[in-house]
Amino acid sequence: MSAPPSELVTPTQPSRVIGRPSRRLDRLRDSRVGRALRQYGADVLRAPEGVVPIERGAFVKVLALWAIARVVNLGLLWGFYSVAKAARWGFGPDSERLGTFFDYLTGWDADRYGQIAAQGYPMSLPMNVSGDILPNNWAFLPVFPTLVRVISGATGLGWQPVAVLLSLGASLGATWLLFVLLRTVTKPQPAWWGMVFFSFAPMSFLFVIGYSEGLFMLLMFAGMLLAIKRRYLWILPIGLITAYTRPGVLALGLALGIVFLVRFFRRKVDPFPVREWASLMASGLTIAVAGLSWNHIAQYVTGTHNAYIRTELGWWLDYVGNDEFTPFTPWFRQAATHLGVVGVVLVVALIVGFLALMWSRPVRKLGLMVVAYGFSYGVYILAVFLPQQSTFRLLMPMAPLLGDERWSSTPRRRVAILAGCVVLQLVAILLLWTRGNP
Repeated sequence: MSAPPSELVTPTQPSRVIGRPSRRLDRLRDSRVGRALRQYGADVLRAPEGVVPIERGAFVKVLALWAIARVVNLGLLWGFYSVAKAARWGFGPDSERLGTFFDYLTGWDADRYGQIAAQGYPMSLPMNVSGDILPNNWAFLPVFPTLVRVISGATGLGWQPVAVLLSLGASLGATWLLFVLLRTVTKPQPAWWGMVFFSFAPMSFLFVIGYSEGLFMLLMFAGMLLAIKRRYLWILPIGLITAYTRPGVLALGLALGIVFLVRFFRRKVDPFPVREWASLMASGLTIAVAGLSWNHIAQYVTGTHNAYIRTELGWWLDYVGNDEFTPFTPWFRQAATHLGVVGVVLVVALIVGFLALMWSRPVRKLGLMVVAYGFSYGVYILAVFLPQQSTFRLLMPMAPLLGDERWSSTPRRRVAILAGCVVLQLVAILLLWTRGNP
């Protein structure tokens, strides 16, 4: 069947139709932007130099460092607990008088995990007179309290020591996996010091309280390490568990999507067999669906539309009022509400600074998965979270970026950062645990 006259071309026409875009692409590739993009891609995809196999006995060293860091955490927490008890400070959301040290280690959100472990989730949601859903336990995902309930039932221990021990054990796993991950993508020195800074970070005291942060990072780092080793199918069960441990797994799903696209477009130089792309797609899509499912589960159980999202907004009422949630607006809403135009400019500056960090060569040398994950997690935080006190702990899963060699490039810098971590940990325990919201 002949083509319509308008679709017929003469032998000279392809050069005019196809040649111009080709020349434009050539000019783009040869431009400064094109050269910069090619260099960026080359750095991200280059195999790391100077990486050597992990030496025997490395786990013992990591274990010793982890133990020292946890002793520091507990020592500082005990000191503030003693001061707070002697001064009769109120503690927690209801400013109650402090009881035992375990009460102190399992306050705030940890107490909500204890409630879920004992009673499950509420069938109806609390509301104010305006119809806004108030903070409630649907904001907290079920894996951690389920483990607390199971282990407590099996051992006969109370939920408080079980929650603390579970957090401690998970933090050890997260520390070791972060070390292995960084040793896979960078040189021994920045890998070791990245793990040191993670262990003594200002918010590292979370590893000895009954929170799910350690477990979440253990699972996220495991998923990243499997992606780096291209064992994509194994990410699927880990991603499923992570999705119901703490919000944030969507960042891993987005990172896997970026990896999929890069590998697809490079399949001629880096073969992308069916087994790998199918496994990667299955894991990424499953994580995305699971990461979005909790809102539907809460809605089904409570009969309240958007129950989980509206529950999260309950924590926003005192900051920005009761407007509907729109992705990528919370940071601007918070800044504009309290600082006006200056706040909006500061948010834009933060975004530009973050993009500059992700563009910097020391970061992109950490490889495709770390760059994709760091970028994805930053996008996730910008899209869905309202910046407030909890922002500092929400940034902890970005710890793989501590493998940036600039953090540990000189002895003076390493000592200064480590000392700063300990000093800021004192401030954080006082202001973000003992006297204020974490």
